[in-house]
Amino acid sequence: MVNLEWYRTFKAVYKNGNFSIAAKELFMSQPAVSQQISMLEAHVGNKLFIRKSKGVEPTEYAKLLNNLIIDALDRLENVENTFRAKAEDATRLISVGISKHLFSSVGNALIAKFDLIDFTFADDDTLFSLVDSKKLDFAIVSKKYDTFDTIQETVAKIKLVMVGPMNLDITEFRQKLKSDNFTEAEQWLNEQKWYSHDARIPHIKLFWLHAFHKKRPSMVPNYIIPSEYEMLEMLSKNSGVAVTWNCNARKFIQQNKLQLVWNSFHVPEEYVYLLAAKNNNLKTFFDIIANEVRIALST
Repeated sequence: MVNLEWYRTFKAVYKNGNFSIAAKELFMSQPAVSQQISMLEAHVGNKLFIRKSKGVEPTEYAKLLNNLIIDALDRLENVENTFRAKAEDATRLISVGISKHLFSSVGNALIAKFDLIDFTFADDDTLFSLVDSKKLDFAIVSKKYDTFDTIQETVAKIKLVMVGPMNLDITEFRQKLKSDNFTEAEQWLNEQKWYSHDARIPHIKLFWLHAFHKKRPSMVPNYIIPSEYEMLEMLSKNSGVAVTWNCNARKFIQQNKLQLVWNSFHVPEEYVYLLAAKNNNLKTFFDIIANEVRIALST
């Protein structure tokens, strides 16, 4: 029975015209190359190479054999390389940077898709710096960066909404909104207990800016919980209100743990981007992560 390794060795010798060079290319010893060529010659019943002072010269039969097998051997090696690459991809550790506030919405999707991920939690600017310096493979951020050394793709849109526990009576508040009485609506909100994931209340400020056209609300947060998921979990069991991304609130609302207090059409959507360094040979991973984030943040 023919051994495919004989043909691989034949191809290397034919291409290089030298047993020593072929041996180095194949990571074999020169005697092993000679032995495989001798076995192939015995199998086909013809001399394949004539030894010269500076290598070997193919016989006419070797030229014919090369024409017959080269295409098939190239296809076989391409298939083998493709499967090897997929196997390496399946076991490759990738590093993904993300804010801990977005992680609760997309973390499960990525863990279900990949076997090995090293997550890094940080703010957007830090994550960008890590990707730009090639210390991270990917970053999921909510801020756009324009640089020569990174690629950035829009993968989703998210929006800030206001939520509260199911036992919060928002009838009066909804009536004030319906009658466009924003002064009293704001007063009602100021009287509530407030939760925030950050002492600087960035979500609340942004919501206030667009909903009430004010740079800063007059209230101060009652509870600072530096994780949006944990913040929403605590809110669902107590009283108060919070401003959060709709992707984080969605699960709590679907499970009847929280209710939507206000989804103001004045508050704009924000974009979520996937960042990666250029030419990092991880295009397949980039496409998979982009798709998973897109699905996770839109459902």
